[in-house]
Order: sequence, then structure tokens, then C-alpha cells
Amino acid sequence: MATEPRLPTNTIVKPDKDTFLNEENPFEAMMLRFDRAAELLDLEPGLYKVLRHPEKQIIVSIPVMKDNGEVEVYTGYRVLYNTSRGPAKGGIRFDMSVTLEEVKALAAWMTWKCAVVNIPFGGSKGGVVCDPLEMSASELERLTRRYTAAIIQILGPDSDVPAPDVNTNERVMAWIMDTYSMHVGHTTTAVVTGKPVEMGGSLGRREATGRGCMFVTKEALEHLGMPVEGTTVAVQGFGNVGSVAAQLLHREGCKIVAIGDRSASIYDKNGIDVDDAVAYVAKHRSLDGYAKGEIISGNDLLTLDVDVLVPAALENVITTKNAGSIRARIICEGANGPTTAAADSILDENGVFVIPDILANAGGVTVSYFEWVQDRGGYFWTEQLVNERLRDIMVNSFQDVLTLSKQHKVNMRTAAYMLAISRVATVHRLRGIYA
Repeated sequence: MATEPRLPTNTIVKPDKDTFLNEENPFEAMMLRFDRAAELLDLEPGLYKVLRHPEKQIIVSIPVMKDNGEVEVYTGYRVLYNTSRGPAKGGIRFDMSVTLEEVKALAAWMTWKCAVVNIPFGGSKGGVVCDPLEMSASELERLTRRYTAAIIQILGPDSDVPAPDVNTNERVMAWIMDTYSMHVGHTTTAVVTGKPVEMGGSLGRREATGRGCMFVTKEALEHLGMPVEGTTVAVQGFGNVGSVAAQLLHREGCKIVAIGDRSASIYDKNGIDVDDAVAYVAKHRSLDGYAKGEIISGNDLLTLDVDVLVPAALENVITTKNAGSIRARIICEGANGPTTAAADSILDENGVFVIPDILANAGGVTVSYFEWVQDRGGYFWTEQLVNERLRDIMVNSFQDVLTLSKQHKVNMRTAAYMLAISRVATVHRLRGIYA
């Protein structure tokens, strides 16, 4: 059950409009939500300062020999936000849009996400500024191994455990594991998660984030008295998370009426054949050219008249510019930070029930935790057992957050932050400050 946080008698003070001058800065958005929850928790000033700052911020230069013999230098980041509850846990992304502010925000989100589902990890995140689509497999391998070597002093099963993220996958995790193992002199499978099953990965890991979205969406439907059968769903982002969530929600009886990725968005009021769309993307790498439905814009997909909207792409897709046009009854945030802090109050006023990212997409890190446990124990579970344990954690965590939301008359996002911050703060109080 949820840990009861200490609450003062004061109420939430909404930030004024000037607070949102830089609405799309992900770290500022995370901090606004942190501040709101910390105020409700009456967090001590010293502990407030500690939790507002990342423990470590690493910037590295990564020289890579290209296939044509030229040398390119890339910039890489790794941020460990908080490790009071256990080793840092967080993905690594390869993308041209990677910034230190984004990586800091994602590392903080990972800290709260692990605490919400009550697994013994802290939060971290990493990224390299590059365009992997313009690089060969051998160039990507050299980039990955040099980046790993550059941050190897903070990696390890007991210190920092990476995982896949945007534009990284099982193969990249295999390269990181091998590079780390070569440096320490022995095979260390638990240094990464999301790796191939053949080398210590967990069954069910690839589908875990989307499966978690399905579990909490069903809980939200039940809470609101809405039947699962026939529920209409729009999914923005049709990568690993969005496609799996769409498939599983469809199998539960929902009608997937819209899907989209960066190349195209498809709408069919009668329902899309999700398995067919998944097969198309597996062959063509995107939805571009998929003709089984009406082509709509990505913005139109977000504002469709549906029961459930699943934003499962990147950050900041729901802002003050379009939040007032959202018609979905439920938003399940499959991506990290799809809604800006400034848009939260608009969604609240319009009665949209938001399942926040730090809860909604925590299925991935939960099964990453399962993988780490299996690697450490050298004993591996069946996929059925993985999925059953994932369901237990996701459902219990949803109910914990919902209980706090009802008790203190706050939305689900604020309740999730309150629960997470309370758990992290409790450990800091018990551990004290080393001096």
C-alpha cells in the first residue's frame, strides 16, 4: 500500500504564467511538478535542496573512426540523479536532439519512476548526440564501445545499469555489456538490461513498457466505470511501446482507431488491424505508405474524439497550444514527458484523467529490475511469471497512487510525485548525510 506522506494544512499554489516562459524545457517541467509535490509534503529545506540536484553529471567527447577513414567527435552525456535507494537505472539514447537538460530531466523521472513502483533503484539517463540512421552498424558499434569506455568508471551492477532507449536496442546493450566485461576481466551480465535473452536478457522485457500501459489503462477504465470492450484508443508513436500497447489493448477488446509515427498518422473509425500495421512497420520501418485508413496529421491524432489517448513518442507533444482541444477521457503517457507542466492544469480543468508517465510507462524499468535480479541470481523465470509479477506491481502501484489522489484531492500526477518523493525522502532521512 502507499506510504502515507506528511502533509501540511496549506493547499497547492499554482505557478503563475511567467513560470512557463520556457514551457518545453524538460528539466524545468520536471522541477515544477517536483516543487508542487514537495510543497504538499512539507519537505524539509535541506532535503528539498538535495533532491533538486543530480548527484553526477558527466559530459564526454567520443572520437569515432568512420568507415571512410575520417574521424568524427560526438558528445555524450550520463547523469546519475539519485542513488539513495539503490543502483542508478536508466536508458541510453542516440539522437540529434539529446541535450544535458533533457538527460537530467529523464534521470530525475527515472528516480521517481523507480520509487513509484517501489523497486530498489535510483535514476540515471544517458545519451549521445548523433544520427544513428546515418551511421553504419560498425560505426554505431565503435561509437557505443568508446562511449562505454568513457563512462565506465560509473557503470556496474551495483552503481549504474543502462538499458535501451530512443534509437538503441538489444544489440547496443550487448556491445555495452561486452565492453564492460572486457575492462573488468570477466563476463558481467547484470551491468545492462534489455539485452538479448541468449546472453542474460529477460523474457517479456521488450513488451514490458507497452504491457504496463495496458495494465494501468484497464485500471483507469475500471475506476471511471468505463467498459474495456469497445473502448476507442488513439496511439501516437508506433515504436516498441506504442505498437505493443496497441496490440495488447486490442486483444483486451479495445478498438484502436488511430495510430501514428513521425512519418504518418492513420485513422479508421471502424478500427485498425493492429497486427497488420505492426507487420507493415517491421517490413518498411515506418507507417509511411500504409494505406489501410485515412491519412491525418499528427496534431489531429492527438485531438481525436476517443476514450483513450496513448502518447508514446517523445516529450512535449501536449502543450498549452493543444491541451484545450484534447477530447480523450483518459491519457496514458507511454512516453516520458509527453505533457508539459503548463498543460497539466488545462487537462485538469477539462476533466481528463491522466495516468502520468512515471507510473504509466514504468513497466519497462520493472522488468529491467526483474532481469537484473535474474542475472544476479543466475536463475531465469518463465515469460508467464514475468508478466504476472509485472501485473501485480503495475496494478498495486496504480492503486497506491489513486488512493493518495483521492485522499488529498490532487490529480494522479501530483499523487505519483508525492508518493515517489516521499519514498526517496524517507531513505535520505534514515541514511543521513555523510560528512
